[in-house]
Amino acid sequence: MLKILFFLTALFFSSLLFAVHSDYCVTCERDKHGKIKRSLEAKKAFKKIQPCPSTGKSFGACPGYIIDHIVPLKRGGMDAPSNMQWQTIEQSKEKDKWE
Repeated sequence: MLKILFFLTALFFSSLLFAVHSDYCVTCERDKHGKIKRSLEAKKAFKKIQPCPSTGKSFGACPGYIIDHIVPLKRGGMDAPSNMQWQTIEQSKEKDKWE
């Protein structure tokens, strides 16, 4: 009986540790593929405030750049223009390595 109680206690605390250190956001709204949903309106608002660095336009494609969330959504960052920045594709690949 004592072994079972010890096992259940250890299982309980290990699940708490996993939840605290996990990169998987359990409260985030997700799309049908399981990815965190992003707001198209927030992206459009960001483009109006900060036009594309390569074209100077606030619409359409931005060659060589992507819109990046400064604080990642999976880490609790907001999907808002204030949490977005233009990032080169190379910078994005580097950030993805440690994110």
